[in-house]
Amino acid sequence: MQSTKEYSQTWDLDVIFPGGSESKEFQTYLHTVQDEISKLESSVEDFDPKDSLTSATKLVDITNSLESTMKKLRESFAFISCLSAQNVKDSHANLLVGKRSALKAEMDAVKTVFDQKLVAVDDESWNNLVSDERLQNLSFVLSETRNKAKELLSEDQEVLINDLAVDGYHAWGQMYDAIVGNMNVEIEEDGEVISYSVGQAANKLSNPDREVRKHVFEQMGKAWSDHADLFGQTLNHLSGFRLQKYKHRGWDNVLKEPLAINRMEEDTLNAMWTAISNNKQHFVKFLNKKAELLGLDKLSMYDIGAPISKSVKKSSYSEGANFIVKHFREFSPKMAEFAEMAFDKRWIEAEDRAGKRPGGFCTSFPDSEQTRVFMTYSGTTSNISTLAHELGHAYHQHVMNDVHGLNQGYAMNVAETASTFAEMIVADAAAKSAQNKEEKQALLEDKIQRSVAFFMNIHARFLFETRFYEERKQGLVSVDRLNELMVEAQKEAYSDSLEEYDPNFWASKLHFHITGTPFYNFPYTFGYLFSLGIYAYAVEKGGSFEEDYIALLRDTGSMKVEDLAKKHLNVDLTKPDFWENAIALCVKDVEEFVAL
Repeated sequence: MQSTKEYSQTWDLDVIFPGGSESKEFQTYLHTVQDEISKLESSVEDFDPKDSLTSATKLVDITNSLESTMKKLRESFAFISCLSAQNVKDSHANLLVGKRSALKAEMDAVKTVFDQKLVAVDDESWNNLVSDERLQNLSFVLSETRNKAKELLSEDQEVLINDLAVDGYHAWGQMYDAIVGNMNVEIEEDGEVISYSVGQAANKLSNPDREVRKHVFEQMGKAWSDHADLFGQTLNHLSGFRLQKYKHRGWDNVLKEPLAINRMEEDTLNAMWTAISNNKQHFVKFLNKKAELLGLDKLSMYDIGAPISKSVKKSSYSEGANFIVKHFREFSPKMAEFAEMAFDKRWIEAEDRAGKRPGGFCTSFPDSEQTRVFMTYSGTTSNISTLAHELGHAYHQHVMNDVHGLNQGYAMNVAETASTFAEMIVADAAAKSAQNKEEKQALLEDKIQRSVAFFMNIHARFLFETRFYEERKQGLVSVDRLNELMVEAQKEAYSDSLEEYDPNFWASKLHFHITGTPFYNFPYTFGYLFSLGIYAYAVEKGGSFEEDYIALLRDTGSMKVEDLAKKHLNVDLTKPDFWENAIALCVKDVEEFVAL
């Protein structure tokens, strides 16, 4: 048997900036960032896009300066995110979070002035400008910036909105994080009440004992419910800020911004949800079958992630890491080499300890060309999937390190493609390498769980958020009504196949309270199905796939998704066919599971 290579479960941040949240090197770096923003601000102020003799040269200089400043900003933001995630009680890190918001507002103000200057150029002069050979490779992203800026308010008003957002809009998101970071869930174990963080408690929802799951679910529900009035405030006020901004810009459709951010058409979004709704019956069949296996009439929300096998397979962190590297290698040797390097160099924080923020993420340090992955690993198959998922994100950034910084801004929906693709490789490999029928069934079930998450859970989030925003336009939405809207959305998304729902989900889901990105839901489902399409293409293509995949990833920051799919996969995303074919792969898993 192959020997298991041992890896550390804590990350190394000192190699980037030594000294943690009190790092002197990091403070010096922040001063450099501040200086670069000031210099960029002066260059933008001096830029006269109507001066045809120098405008192309000046624009090249500004884009170079913009690239350098944005890389340093992303570097510092990533470091702050890592510090505040690894220890929610780190007061110095929490001060840096405030500094991050201030720097972001400064940069946003410079960008707003720059964007408005691009709008001032007439179309003919603009076409001449971006056809300059020094700017050709940036023509998509610069034209996109200019077109978006045409829909904004005046420069002064947009700068004012950005400034007010620091202690308005973004402050509500930070307030949410602070409350969650200090929350505890009281869980009784062996006659003793133990206090857990939210992230630690959530890991217990996969316990094979239903009584344990029910107790954890109820205790978590109680904790969220106890703070619901506060979370009602954070959600109402950050969404209110967002809606006021939309109203002044003359935007009526709340999906306008998230669709633009994800570079996709509403037709594509509708085609995707329609295909999913048309295939819900297969996943209801799975949920009913699972209920039967667990000896229940119907599943409740806390049963969906329950293991069907009494013996839950646990893997040490190093075993999980080795499994990922091994199976990445079968698809893409370059991806496997990258993952191995990430484990070796301690780019991953996975230790199961109190005081960490819940959830998982991957963040990029573009200036030092590194990434960091954050999660809490407790040995489940689901943890291995999460680890593979985040490494997929990291690999995506890795293959784009030498792409111009302004072309690295890929949207969330395609960001979720690389991660889900990586997760799928590992889930598929796990199911195929099962030692017996029981293990195969458990692993297949774990795969189908992801389909249920993307087609039902995420759909519920999307339905809730869409309806909440429409009601929020009329005024504040009460906590009772938020609970009602949540349950209504869950019932529709799960085709009313569950016995008990989770009314507090709007409070417990961080994604509803993120200010940087509205509608932090449908891009996940897009990424899942898009990566399924890529996966099917890879299986068919075989050995020559790796370079095609890298080429697709490198284009993700400089194309609309419809064009990306047409160029690399030759499919039309606005039609249901592509989505139906991708869902068919998931249906096959359900059929195999039911047959077993």
